[in-house]
Amino acid sequence: MYQLFIANRNYSSWSLRPWVLLSELAIPFQERLVPFGEGSSWAAYREFSPTGQVPCLHDGDTVLWNSLGIAEHLAERHAGVWPADAQARAWGRCAAAEMHAGFGALREHCTMNCGIRVRLDAMPPALQRDIARLDELWSEGLSRFGGPFLAGTVFSAVDAFFAPVAFRVQTYGLALSEVAAAYVARLLALPSMQRWQAEALRETWREPGHEAEAQRAGTWLEDRRTVAQS
Repeated sequence: MYQLFIANRNYSSWSLRPWVLLSELAIPFQERLVPFGEGSSWAAYREFSPTGQVPCLHDGDTVLWNSLGIAEHLAERHAGVWPADAQARAWGRCAAAEMHAGFGALREHCTMNCGIRVRLDAMPPALQRDIARLDELWSEGLSRFGGPFLAGTVFSAVDAFFAPVAFRVQTYGLALSEVAAAYVARLLALPSMQRWQAEALRETWREPGHEAEAQRAGTWLEDRRTVAQS
């Protein structure tokens, strides 16, 4: 059985991608959660990941240490990871790769933290451009392939790559078009996303670096997480 190494659900957007993909496609796997700040030095993470980072998937003796690589490995072994239609598959791969490599301003200003609600103190032009591009990209996919998911009627890897953005939209109240906002709501309503969020809210770990990033983003309106460990 696959072993998927992840970190805190509140923070680890990269971990969410393969986790939600495996979960939504009902591919059996064993979760191995190693929290940030709980003996999780680079050297400790190197025990299971060549880069000392998560996510990392172990498939027997094969180790996959990158979320895009994990998706492609799964696609070679399971139907439905990418759309069957060639045009939808090509578009989905490009959109996922764009998310994987881009949207730096969104990552910088809207760090993932599932359990809080934040009012942004500012909307820098670079962040505005990232949000506009997300809206454009999602609207294109939904219109071109008919929805309700980005590349067609069913959830696939391209949706998994944007799943962390759905939590960011929720946390920071990012304004989107009606079509894009409906897509976010659709992602947040998925059973796997509901489970991820519920378990994130129960976490009591706090990692100072991630907490500081969220503090810099703006004014905290609410913290829904279980009280932190003292």
